[in-house]
Amino acid sequence: MNFSEQLNKYISIIGCSAKELSEKSSISSSVISRYRNNQKKPEKGSPQLENLTNALVQIASTKGLSKITYDRVLSNFNSTLNENNANTFEQISNNFDKLLSICNINMAEMSRSLNMDPSNLSRIRNNKRKPSDPEQFIDSVCSYIVRRYNSNPIKETISHLIGCEKSELSNQSNYLSKLKGWLYSRNPSTDNCIDDFLKKLDDFDLDEYIRTIHFDELKVPSVPFQFPTSRNYYGIEEMKKGELDFFKATVLSKSNEPVFMCSDMPMEDMAEDVDFGKKWMFAIAMTLKKGLHLDIIHNLDRPFKEMMLGLESWIPIYMTGQISPFYLKGIQNNVYHHFNYVSGNYALSGECINGNHNKGKYYLTNNKEEVSYYRDKANSLISKAHPLMDIYLKNSSNLYTAFINSDSKTIGNRRRILSSIPIFTISDNILNKMLERSSIPNDNREKIFEFINNQRELVQTITENNTLLDEITEFSKEEFEKFPVSLNLSGMFFEEKIYYTYEEYIAHIKLTKEYAKCNKNYVVQTNNNNAFRNIQIFIHEGKWVMISKESHPTIHFVIHHPKLCNAIENFIAPVVVE
Repeated sequence: MNFSEQLNKYISIIGCSAKELSEKSSISSSVISRYRNNQKKPEKGSPQLENLTNALVQIASTKGLSKITYDRVLSNFNSTLNENNANTFEQISNNFDKLLSICNINMAEMSRSLNMDPSNLSRIRNNKRKPSDPEQFIDSVCSYIVRRYNSNPIKETISHLIGCEKSELSNQSNYLSKLKGWLYSRNPSTDNCIDDFLKKLDDFDLDEYIRTIHFDELKVPSVPFQFPTSRNYYGIEEMKKGELDFFKATVLSKSNEPVFMCSDMPMEDMAEDVDFGKKWMFAIAMTLKKGLHLDIIHNLDRPFKEMMLGLESWIPIYMTGQISPFYLKGIQNNVYHHFNYVSGNYALSGECINGNHNKGKYYLTNNKEEVSYYRDKANSLISKAHPLMDIYLKNSSNLYTAFINSDSKTIGNRRRILSSIPIFTISDNILNKMLERSSIPNDNREKIFEFINNQRELVQTITENNTLLDEITEFSKEEFEKFPVSLNLSGMFFEEKIYYTYEEYIAHIKLTKEYAKCNKNYVVQTNNNNAFRNIQIFIHEGKWVMISKESHPTIHFVIHHPKLCNAIENFIAPVVVE
């Protein structure tokens, strides 16, 4: 008996509904549905499995089924979950790849030690092959790492990667146990980091942010900045001053050339200085206020939580439309750290040795030949970088439409997590009523109808050879009145809210379900809880993930970075309890 069969057996014996189980366990109904249809399994020892077990026992208790105990249910569930298959081997491959990258492991040396063909090891790393005995493979890999990579710097790096204290890796036994435990499963902090990131994006209001920092009141100064041809900065405190001097000089210069930023310098020392952080963000705000474009190569070769915290701080900056974010594939090295900022007339470069940030050095120059050299260096780095994400605002709506239309013709299954109802299934009758009630002008009505017809054609194109799964929320009347739902028109960058009545909302859901019945490649799943009110998540499996914000402002982030895409693809939205 597999997990789904065991779960369905308990549901049948207890006589509970999926909705009741979802509410009791705080697991969304879409995830419950995947459990029941054998599309997904919880992990052994995971909060999801504990919550599910507790919920079944509690419901059974209310119905007088005292023989259904926590220990018995959990034991029966665990018997269906093979430890190696609790996660797909894809996740183990991902973790294996991270481990190899962060340790800069020589694949030829490892393959000799493990007595494996290097090409087989590479295919396992890329999830193109599963070892015949996964448990033995993981044991061998971890034993090799513990033997070969046991210096304090490496242990500190690995402790960040697997989410533990370095002291917990002090002896070989603990080191081996911690490493094996992490390699077998997903990083438990990943969902929380993604959850926090998405919630902040969902809640973010650019207008409110601008008011808070008084961005509209900022005045770009015009007093020349007296600065020698070049200057050196030694140690952390002087390096902070060097960064602020660079931005001050850039803002006060007459040049409007883009600013390039790339750094893999340590963040912790600088981040501890709250006052510097405020001055640094003010400097960025002044740079944007001047109208300068920023090309940024982010360093994502950090622990996942640190990476997500860094991205959160850039959310307001991304929404200005003045940022082009990039990343470099792979770990560059574990010894040297580098710093490169370039603007029209100034360049700031820096370096330090890993573990010796306080002995680092920055060099600021406005010498034309040197600035030209650093500009060429920046261009070379950009040429080797990959887009972290494409950002589409209203002024790039044509590019967005072109991207969506082109992608609809590419192979790959899609999944969307929606805060409204799929716009392409609405009837003209419902739409006309909503537009009339909201007093939408005729020219905008025509644009909305044109947009919806285009969406219908897109879905038809996608579902000819691929599946499209939409996850939507089906609110009760009380919930709907508390949180009214509006038409999802973010794809046409239309920010004005056009709200449903509850009757229109229910009628549109019914039309969506009827469409799914008539189209085998379109699936709609409903749940009773919605974690987000202002964002939609669109996943083109294995290719990209798009987070679309409906208002304040309407913006679309198309993410390409594999680690981010994988984390969002596997993200399970939490239940919202109001």
